[in-house]
Amino acid sequence: MTQDSALPAGSTIGILGGGQLGRMLALAAAKLGLKSHIYCPDPQSPAFDVTPFKTVAAYDDTAALKAFASQVDVITYEFENVPAQTAEILAGLKPLRPGAKALAISQDRLAEKGFLASKNIPVAPYRAIHSLDDLKAAAAEVGLPAVLKTTRLGYDGKGQRVLRDASELEAAFNALSPHPLVLEGFVPFSKEISVVVARGLDGSVKSFDPAENVHRDHILYTSTVPAELAMIVERQAGMIAKAIVIALEYVGVLGVEFFVVETDGKTSLIVNEIAPRVHNSGHWTEAVCLTDQFEQHVRAVAGWPLGNPQRMADVVMQNLVGDEVDMVPNGLDGDTQPHLYGKAEARPGRKMGHINRIVRSSV
Repeated sequence: MTQDSALPAGSTIGILGGGQLGRMLALAAAKLGLKSHIYCPDPQSPAFDVTPFKTVAAYDDTAALKAFASQVDVITYEFENVPAQTAEILAGLKPLRPGAKALAISQDRLAEKGFLASKNIPVAPYRAIHSLDDLKAAAAEVGLPAVLKTTRLGYDGKGQRVLRDASELEAAFNALSPHPLVLEGFVPFSKEISVVVARGLDGSVKSFDPAENVHRDHILYTSTVPAELAMIVERQAGMIAKAIVIALEYVGVLGVEFFVVETDGKTSLIVNEIAPRVHNSGHWTEAVCLTDQFEQHVRAVAGWPLGNPQRMADVVMQNLVGDEVDMVPNGLDGDTQPHLYGKAEARPGRKMGHINRIVRSSV
């Protein structure tokens, strides 16, 4: 089998990370007759419930990584913060999809924004912050309010501070680490949307419809499809997402988050961030697409032709966070599709599952 050939049924996909995304990838692989081997340091990983093949070891355990690679045919990941050395070791042993380039760019907010700007893709004004003096100068340049962020490891609102006044600069700079940081200009957006896009091993690209996202306490609460967008804006979002995966020479599914900005009657898009993996705002595809985002990712990394992402109904995806998971099963009806992640403990802020609800036309 060559690097560019499709994996036959019965092959094994190695997945770094054992959370809900790894779990759903393993379930999708099983539908296609492919096996999954999960690598995760947490012995209670929910992905372990759906496949018998697992490795419980640290991401810097070289011997365990080599043994893992020897038992799989291709390697992918469910989260973007895979250590660079881990990716380097594995990529030298088996195909790593998406590749190390996408990981390196998406792990660092400065690298990500620089990459996007170099491709003429609109991003919020930003500055690298190495010192408090840098922050003071950048705040004067970019203006306040602005958002100060760590360059790595932040998600769901973690690793960032909103700055509204110059008196807040020093405390925010000292509270966030490691340095450097990045200061992003505040974007007066009207809504947030995202596009989940896939690129196959053969270079083909297919996108799902944009989702309109609402966050609560910095965590995604709902994704509604179709998004309330003009057709030209919807097409523009898809074109930007396609340009990103082509520029990255990407293989797999990628999430692109956008701010929608309304200025003087004109609508524009600003890319907030990219995620080199299946995406929370794409969970709706499970209920209403012939090929959902998880199967699409498996198809791509296995070298299979991409599936049809066409949407067949309107839908709202709602995350179940913390004890909201208790609404299953009594809160269900015939138009709902629940997906629980098998996590042992419901904690505040912890994603425990999601529900897809079909929206039927009143006409």
